[in-house]
Amino acid sequence: MVSQPCLFNILRVANVKVTTEGCGIIDFVGPLTFPEARETVIRKVREARHLPPVEGVELASAAARVLAEDVAADRDSPALARSVRDGFAVRASDLPGELAIIGEVRAGRRFSGEVGHGQAVEIMTGAPIPAGADAVVMVEHVTRHDGRIRFDGTVQPRQFINPRACEASAGETVLHSGKRLDYADIAMLAAFGCPRVKVFRVPEVAILATGDEIVEVQETPAEFQVRNSNAYSLAAQVARAGGVPRLLPVARDNLAHTRALLEEGFRADLLLLSGGVSAGKYDVVEEALAALDAEFYFNRVLIQPGQPLVFGRAREKFFFGLPGNPSSTMVTFEIFARAALEILGGQEEVELHTPFARLTRDFRHRAGLTRFLPARLSADGQSVTPVNWHGSGDIPSLTRANAYLVAEPDRAEYPCGEWIRVLHK
Repeated sequence: MVSQPCLFNILRVANVKVTTEGCGIIDFVGPLTFPEARETVIRKVREARHLPPVEGVELASAAARVLAEDVAADRDSPALARSVRDGFAVRASDLPGELAIIGEVRAGRRFSGEVGHGQAVEIMTGAPIPAGADAVVMVEHVTRHDGRIRFDGTVQPRQFINPRACEASAGETVLHSGKRLDYADIAMLAAFGCPRVKVFRVPEVAILATGDEIVEVQETPAEFQVRNSNAYSLAAQVARAGGVPRLLPVARDNLAHTRALLEEGFRADLLLLSGGVSAGKYDVVEEALAALDAEFYFNRVLIQPGQPLVFGRAREKFFFGLPGNPSSTMVTFEIFARAALEILGGQEEVELHTPFARLTRDFRHRAGLTRFLPARLSADGQSVTPVNWHGSGDIPSLTRANAYLVAEPDRAEYPCGEWIRVLHK
């Protein structure tokens, strides 16, 4: 009879979907490509998602929260036609020619009269257009003398005028539920009179580092030990992605201890494990998960760093078994677990932004894997330089980087000056 740990190692290299007593549901279909794995995460989480509870918050505290209601404009925007330039409100049919200045209007005021034939009103940016005027000429394009202006060109009606409701009409939906609120959204909520807003509760994410070699940050490690850096980097990434991190004690390479901590971790909305998911003799995480009747969707992805990545579900909660090396942990969170967390938090769009930049030197890698390698992106975002990297445990190289090169699996060489995708840290 094949023992359970050996069975898991066999299934790693086979295309298998099987249910075994005490082993959960194993849905391994061989290593997935990066796009296949990301699509699997997004699809599985969307299919099973139950939107989190809704709460009301003050507008000043709403930034980066996920909106839980549609928001409509409470009035036309702008409420009146207004000027988008400093200049003079005129009648287009009067120009070219000379016009008499009959007054002025600034933002926050209205002109009480009407612009007639041969007349102009001095106007400031944002001020409402006076009655009778249908265009604005910029102040720097006219000559002014003795209460009159002269403009020798022609203008079109509505020049430099924002018509009423050109931005939004009263009752129009301007923000949709599921939007993570940025500073522009906050400005719009304020502009349309929303001192409080309904948002989804922030998901809680349990973080469980595993391995006998791990000691706490304040401890002095032996030469064969490492401090628990992964839990803290993941906590920072979770917070940045809109979650509340909860750090659990380190799980030792012991089945009973690991299972007990897994049970605690599944009380959160999402569980992140670091380490213990490779095929090593003492890696017990998958075995402990299987004992909890976990459903496994994949356990290997064709990427570097981060190939031995596990994604599944147990106790109606999703989990990621992230590789234990720091770079692997950071990268796999950003490209997979972050999307799951955002969806669980009510967010609708979960795009992964990988713009192009030009390489400052030749770059080569071994084809076959999608690689996310540390790099330094220029301040203008136009050029990128690979950072010298000594493997997935090289934290100092990651601190020197501000982005990752994204090397495609079907291309081994990129010459200097070539465009390559980058992922911001």
